Amino acid sequence: MNTAKKFASQADLEEKQVSFTRLSEHAWAYTAEGDPNTGIIVGDDAVLVADTQATPAMAQDVVRRIREVTDKPIKYVVLTHYHAVRVLGASGFDPQQIIASQDTRDLIVERGEQDKASEIGRFPRLFRNVETVPPGLTWPTMTFTGKMTLWLGKLEVQLLQLGRGHTKGDTVVWLPQDRVLLSGDLVEFDATPYAGDAYFKDWPQTLENLAALKPAALVPGRGPALLGEEQVAAGLRATGGFIADVRACVEAGVAAGKDLHAVYQDTFAQLKPKYGHWVIFDHCMPFDVTRCYDEVTQHPHPRIWTAERDIEMWKTLEG
Repeated sequence: MNTAKKFASQADLEEKQVSFTRLSEHAWAYTAEGDPNTGIIVGDDAVLVADTQATPAMAQDVVRRIREVTDKPIKYVVLTHYHAVRVLGASGFDPQQIIASQDTRDLIVERGEQDKASEIGRFPRLFRNVETVPPGLTWPTMTFTGKMTLWLGKLEVQLLQLGRGHTKGDTVVWLPQDRVLLSGDLVEFDATPYAGDAYFKDWPQTLENLAALKPAALVPGRGPALLGEEQVAAGLRATGGFIADVRACVEAGVAAGKDLHAVYQDTFAQLKPKYGHWVIFDHCMPFDVTRCYDEVTQHPHPRIWTAERDIEMWKTLEG
């Protein structure tokens, strides 16, 4: 292991090129070379935004792109899950409603403050305008369980919980008329899934539930928009393959009686040739292996990451 490896994404300071891609009559993808994505749906009378960027300052760039294609009000912000890089920009859209699953709200109550401090420490570039984030946490104004349908005029938008994976509260946004799916971090493309708060056992089945919708286009949590059924299938397959590979390596190590440090070194070495070129691979692996080791051994539910636990874990595995 490289003992000088910078913590999390602290060495990632290069500006990313933003793309604003039209996916269908009503849907756009705001993507930035592996940074967190935002999905946009423009209905008859209003706009819905899924995932808000890390700060209101960053959200302003999304708003600027939206205003290039429509002047309709941004009525809804959907939080696909609770992570700070996804939710703290919400105020920048000045939405009428912020919607999340009840599970996501429960996680904000339980660990929102700790997660916020943890993520700001991990992503200095994404949070360089952190002073634009209002005090406190981003709270949903509406919650749902399982399924919620919004009507943007005559355009049907479904908010669905199709299973646990990236977090307990994962929500996808499904546009049945256009067959467009905004997946949040349940799907990544050419980007390493962050699985520090994940359910490794559930995630593959949840991806199958997404595939059953037969999306024609998909906005992943990170990476370029996926256009066409082949690209969508490739994104689902790649994410599921990574999760399964991490779990198989960790289970083998635990079965052999190895400790977390040894399991991490083995898993990193085995996965680096296949996945090492993916965005934030070095950042995610310590968190992913730690969570998987927890799940396989004694913690069915993710433990809370604090800024202190982050650093302690990093020193243990990378020091």
